[in-house]
Amino acid sequence: MKVDLTLDACGLYCPEPVMMLHNKVRDIVAGTVLEVIATDPSTERDIPKFCNFLGHELLESRAEDGKYFYYIRKSDD
Repeated sequence: MKVDLTLDACGLYCPEPVMMLHNKVRDIVAGTVLEVIATDPSTERDIPKFCNFLGHELLESRAEDGKYFYYIRKSDD
């Protein structure tokens, strides 16, 4: 998968990862693929809900070695 940008939210806890994601998504163009890396388990619930609510495409999510990885394609503005 081609990733355009990465947002590192490691070490941050709810609601900071989603707030950072929201700010980052506002600054990128539609179609951009953003990788989000987090360590807070609540992102497993919060990031899919964020994408669903705002219409962004969650391409993939996975957990590995205590980190959570999300790949999000920004929807059309």
